Amino acid sequence: MRDVKIGLLGLGTVGGGVVKILEAHRANLEQRTGARLTLAAIADADLTRRREGLDLSRLPMVDDAEKVLGDPAIQIVIELIGGLEPARTFVLRAMAAGKHVVTANKALLAHHGAELYEEARRRGVTLAFEAAVAGGIPLIRSVKEGLVANRILSCYGIVNGTCNYILSKMTDAGEDFAVVLKEAQAHGYAEADPTFDIEGVDSAHKLQILASLAFRTYVELKDIYTEGITAVTAQDIAYARELGYRIKLLAIAKSSDGGIEVRVHPTMIPAGSPLAAVSGVFNAVFITGDSVGDLMFYGRGAGQMPTASAVVSDTVEIATRLAYGIPALHLDLPAAGRAALPPRPMETIRSRYYLRVMAADRPGVLSQVAGVLGRNNISIISVLQKGRATAEAVPVVMMTHEASEHEMRAALAAIDRLPVVAARTTMIRVEDA
Repeated sequence: MRDVKIGLLGLGTVGGGVVKILEAHRANLEQRTGARLTLAAIADADLTRRREGLDLSRLPMVDDAEKVLGDPAIQIVIELIGGLEPARTFVLRAMAAGKHVVTANKALLAHHGAELYEEARRRGVTLAFEAAVAGGIPLIRSVKEGLVANRILSCYGIVNGTCNYILSKMTDAGEDFAVVLKEAQAHGYAEADPTFDIEGVDSAHKLQILASLAFRTYVELKDIYTEGITAVTAQDIAYARELGYRIKLLAIAKSSDGGIEVRVHPTMIPAGSPLAAVSGVFNAVFITGDSVGDLMFYGRGAGQMPTASAVVSDTVEIATRLAYGIPALHLDLPAAGRAALPPRPMETIRSRYYLRVMAADRPGVLSQVAGVLGRNNISIISVLQKGRATAEAVPVVMMTHEASEHEMRAALAAIDRLPVVAARTTMIRVEDA
């Protein structure tokens, strides 16, 4: 049985989970791989901090990443330190030394993926990242291998558990965003600084990786339209419910008109949709292929053990290849080939829209708003007009037929200039697929 030596960079939450799995399931993993898996070195800046469930005295702890990267016996490096630097430098150095790399670092891949994928090809090593998107859900491998017979038509995903928890709680309890955010932080579901989550940045990182794989093209992070959930109110969630919808932060990628739409934003989806039923910190991704039809992947998108499960899955696959002399397969890395799909500017996409206009409570207001929409080629499906919200304005809620983003933005600018409109109009996109 061949020995496969593993080096771990970072013994944080996920790193601790990886060690636990390797220890608890060693016999089974070695039987499946045909190799002895040895955790040869664990590099971390803090060698004394207690890690729950781990006996540090029994672990090969080192205080310098060089002792992992510079060890010629180590064949697989697991990068779990997070962030862009020094993670990027460590991954490049590992691959330059002929080592295979496993990472859960979605930000690193979203910002520097093109460079890292090319280096992996050039060095003939594997760069694996199952844990970078949707935590423990085996999504990346399914897209790379299980759906190879398909042309992917679309991917819709709830890929950030923090935002899904907040929106689920707002829906169930009728509470405002700020109140639920504080509760999420108290329970550990949101960071002390939740900006990356609630502004949609984390979801955009994951969408960049997923879309690049699913559509066999390289998507630039800058081409992903990104909008967070901070402007979603309990009032809008209540109106969505009344109209038969739920509001979710969706990461959306779909091919259309010879290009690819890539966008992250709050989205109204039908209450009967499988994605609408995904609550709390869970993730789900809905994929449509031209051969297989519709598929839904559901599970825990974060957490110590689910994410560690995905990291170990990648590690075991590489170890199996090493045990049986199978070279790295570079077809499973995103690339901008001849058939690359150009990103479609956000202004060109078409969608249905939910609008909430805070307007003066007087005759003729609705006709003024409808007139602006009509002049911008936007027609209305339905209107809800509720009782007086303030002494000055009442909410007028409208659902529109499909229109272009460019037309809708022009209409919103004109509506908000009307003297009878008291506040900026709320707009949420609607996806019925």
